[in-house]
Formats: sequence, structure tokens, C-alpha cells
Amino acid sequence: MNLVEYQRIKNNLPSKVQLVAVSKTKPEEDIQTLYDQGQRIFGENKAQEMKTKHEHLPADIQWHFIGHLQTNKIKYIVPFVTLIHSIDSFELLKEVDKLAVKNGRVINCLLQFHIASEETKFGFAFNECEAMLQNPEFQQLKNVSICGVMGMATFTDDKELVRNEFKTLKKYFNLLKDKYFATKDDFKEISMGMSEDYPIAIEEGSTLIRVGSAIFGARNYAKL
Repeated sequence: MNLVEYQRIKNNLPSKVQLVAVSKTKPEEDIQTLYDQGQRIFGENKAQEMKTKHEHLPADIQWHFIGHLQTNKIKYIVPFVTLIHSIDSFELLKEVDKLAVKNGRVINCLLQFHIASEETKFGFAFNECEAMLQNPEFQQLKNVSICGVMGMATFTDDKELVRNEFKTLKKYFNLLKDKYFATKDDFKEISMGMSEDYPIAIEEGSTLIRVGSAIFGARNYAKL
């Protein structure tokens, strides 16, 4: 845990950018330590792990789900999740809506786009997303609220490639805002940037950076 780095990141964040402290695989004690420093937004990528942490930690934590979400795991997080960053298919969004209805909630969601050169990353192609937004079925979803977009850049030392991928995501955000969400004030989030590339992401318009290892230390792969 690097509290000095945490404070440095927080102190240098522009006012319109929020820090999601990525606590996946990290113990509850570490989350509590950061909570005691004033951090309230935490990101997890495993639904059941997030549910357990939610049950044991302070109630005012805002839990953001940032990983690939399987439809059969949505039920674990729908009662309390603040924001799902990783909506990457229409089927997933419909399932979130269905379970949100059962829980009497409206779930805030981001549309995840595939912007990286790596095939292993998830996300919509832009034309797939447009097809969903133009589908009459989409208009029937009343218990999900689309608040913006998310993307992961290629894991590389090529800063220009990373910058161009973030520019692509910002372009997608602008196109969607103009064409589909012009009157939706809460369509305003661009979730991009992690420990190794968040300064570039901020320069390119990120409003949510997802930082884990720079704060918590190396990920504990034994828990994955």
C-alpha cells in the first residue's frame, strides 16, 4: 500500500476527474485503510468478491464493477452496485435491466468499447453499439441508465498508440452524446486510464481513472 502515491494522485487530479481505486484481489483491510484516507470509490472485477467486501465494509462506499461481467453473476451486485463500467453486449444490458427491476433499482452503466489492438479485450465495436441503441428493444429498458463509455488501451510502452486509442474512445463518446444522448445530462463519463497510462487518459478527456497497482502494489494473482 502506497499512501504517499495515493495522495499524490488525488492532489493532482483535475476537478472533473474521479479516482476509482481498483481493489480487486486486495484484502478488506487495505480497502479500509484507503477509506480512512477519504477514498469512497472502489473498483472490483469479480462479482462474488465484490459482494463479500460490500457486506463487510462501510455502507457509503461506492462500488464500481470494472471487469467482464457474466450474466449469471449480475445477481450478486445488482442490489448495491453504483456503476457498471463494462457493458459489452446488448444481452448483458438486458439482463442487468431485468434484475434491476426485481431489485427496484435503476443501475448506472457505461458502454465498453474495444479500442485496443489486443484481441483479448472485450467491448463493442461502434457499429454494434449503434445497432443496439437503434433497436426498439433498447427503448424498453427502464431500469438501466447509460452514463457514458469505457475502454482499455493496449498494454504497451508506445505512448502514441495509447493516446490514439483514448482519442478514439473520446470520439465515440462525442458521437453518442450528439446522436443519442444529447438531452441526457448524466451521459458524461469517460472511464479510461489505469496505473500505467492514466496521465495520458486525463489529457484526452477521461472523467474516471481506474488505478490499482500504483496505490495497492502488485496484484495478488494467487487470488485470481
